[in-house]
Amino acid sequence: MRMTTLYAALSGAFLLGTAALVPAQTTNTATGNNTTMSTTKGTSAGAKDEHKADKERIEAEYKDAKAKCKSMTGNAKDVCEAEAKGNEKVAKAEAEAKYKNDPNGDYKVAVAKAHAAYDVAKEKCEDQKGKDKSACKKQAKADEDKALADAKSSRKNVAATGK
Repeated sequence: MRMTTLYAALSGAFLLGTAALVPAQTTNTATGNNTTMSTTKGTSAGAKDEHKADKERIEAEYKDAKAKCKSMTGNAKDVCEAEAKGNEKVAKAEAEAKYKNDPNGDYKVAVAKAHAAYDVAKEKCEDQKGKDKSACKKQAKADEDKALADAKSSRKNVAATGK
């Protein structure tokens, strides 16, 4: 029961962290136009400052998540730390994609997500024994391979359509 609560709390924290990456929108009531709040994107100095702030926020979130793991013991602690590290890697990939506006940014984010999910799944498998543990690790690897293949396929589709 405690693990379920932990996973729910960590998942919620991850979702809140990723929600912070989405720029807020305002509506100009006179014209009805929707615009993003971030006006610093037009200048390289503003974008650089925003990127630096994103990196600092990500680092702070990682430290907070890792600190929450300190009170845990055994494999629960290892799973918690893997989730914290995975969330950090994904957030960093998203921040880089946003900053560089790289066509491969979505691919890099998908790869980071695949690796993070694999690392967490591998740690969760450590709670099992024997054949179950082996099957769990094989399934985790298969899931990672599928996610990486999907990311690669998606990148090819984007390149082919020119988006």
